Amino acid sequence: MNNSLIINGFRFILLVLTQVLIFNTLNFLGFINPLVYVIFLYWYPIKGNRAVFMLTAFFLGFVIDIFSDSMALHAIASLTVAYIRPVIMRFCFGVNYEFQNFSFKNTTKVQRITFLGLLVLIHQVVFFSLEILSISHFLLILKKVFATGVVTLILCTLFSSLFSPQSE
Repeated sequence: MNNSLIINGFRFILLVLTQVLIFNTLNFLGFINPLVYVIFLYWYPIKGNRAVFMLTAFFLGFVIDIFSDSMALHAIASLTVAYIRPVIMRFCFGVNYEFQNFSFKNTTKVQRITFLGLLVLIHQVVFFSLEILSISHFLLILKKVFATGVVTLILCTLFSSLFSPQSE
């Protein structure tokens, strides 16, 4: 079996369990619930099949939705991030990411954090816009996106630095 498939399967299961059992039960300041499963979309191999990636992202969000009872909000937000990821990569890494020898090891820490931050930001905007579903509550959406996004970005950055096999 492919080593990448095993690693991604393990990450998938571990992140779903972590999100459902730990982070869905946390409630900082009454409204901040970190959505750390987004880091799976960051860790997914760049050269992987895009259709499989989008199906995996949808399934990841769908599984989180089942356990969170959130009416497909996670699935839609994850699928949106999976669809937009190549554009974000082109923005963060330039045309270098399109070459066959591209690796996160060849990028700077600022580029990686920017990439992760944009993934988290887009996920949070889609998720909370659909959750609240009212333009009259624009400030509430911004408050939730900012607060939850910052906490999610900090936790995802910590997970990335702890569990990535990058030698820096």
